[in-house]
Amino acid sequence: MLSFRIKLGKSGAAASLFLLFVLLLSVSAVCASVDADTLLKQGRDALAAGQIDKACSMFSQVPAPGPDGDDGQFVYSRMQLARISYSMKDPGKARSYAEQVISVYPGNVEAKNFLASLDRETKPEWRRALDDCARFMPNLFKGATMTLVLVFFTMIVSPIGGLCIALGRITKVQPFCAISWFIIWFFRGTPLLLQLFFIYYGLPAIGITLSPLVSALIGLGINYSAYLAEIIRAGIESIDDGQTEAAKALGMTYAQTMRRVIIPQTYKRIIPPVANEFIALIKDTALVSTIAMVELMRAADQMFNAYFNVTVLVMAAIIYLIFTTVFTFVFEKIEYRVGVYERR
Repeated sequence: MLSFRIKLGKSGAAASLFLLFVLLLSVSAVCASVDADTLLKQGRDALAAGQIDKACSMFSQVPAPGPDGDDGQFVYSRMQLARISYSMKDPGKARSYAEQVISVYPGNVEAKNFLASLDRETKPEWRRALDDCARFMPNLFKGATMTLVLVFFTMIVSPIGGLCIALGRITKVQPFCAISWFIIWFFRGTPLLLQLFFIYYGLPAIGITLSPLVSALIGLGINYSAYLAEIIRAGIESIDDGQTEAAKALGMTYAQTMRRVIIPQTYKRIIPPVANEFIALIKDTALVSTIAMVELMRAADQMFNAYFNVTVLVMAAIIYLIFTTVFTFVFEKIEYRVGVYERR
């Protein structure tokens, strides 16, 4: 019985010692976590006060995480040290701090992107420009393709719609004239951005839900039809009245006079202002990015926000300039061709 009590006493003491050891480990882990948070706070305060050396000292004292990891204190401290070192023109030290993060967390995206940026800075300017083009061009090309889809659709629809509205505007049938006047008055008097918002966000309130692409096509088509209607109307009214009277003398109806005599001459005269509207359309397509359409400008803006690289904006500007230059050249050729007989 006495030996059993002695053995029980020994085992109880061993259990007590084990529990005390576990308790000490828990307390030390909590203290380490508290210390890491305190060091981070002191480092941030010093950094805000402009005390760079003290901030670096505090951040460098943050310990590496144990087997169970931490709450991100180690990654935050080392990445702050990496950024500070880079800003102080010490890329070698900055790389070492980022590599410390990779050694503990091999999949950390922030550290990988930072190291990639350091590698990029060591390359020549021309190589960096080529790398930027290769990285940004696929997304910009997709956005530019959508921009061209919007432009070509509007270029096909708006002249037809503008002609119908212009004919309604000059007709003597009052209902058609009033409707045409209202369309021109409303869509020229309100911003295109507001019209896009109303079509995409406002129509669902009355049960009409449209996709971003359909909303953009409708908004651009109607808006530019209203503008072209006034241009076409001015072109029609610029034709001498004697030609209309001559057509009537030949027995032509009003529709035949418009189709065979007036409108063919009208389009020759309105090519310059119409070309100007279509060139403005290329830039106005950027407004559809506000209704979740990913065209050229939105694609450039998304990549700029992701990489903070101004090269993507320069590339987008170059693409816009290429588009406007090509359209300007094409319309100049068209204007020259349709006016060749008038110059003789």
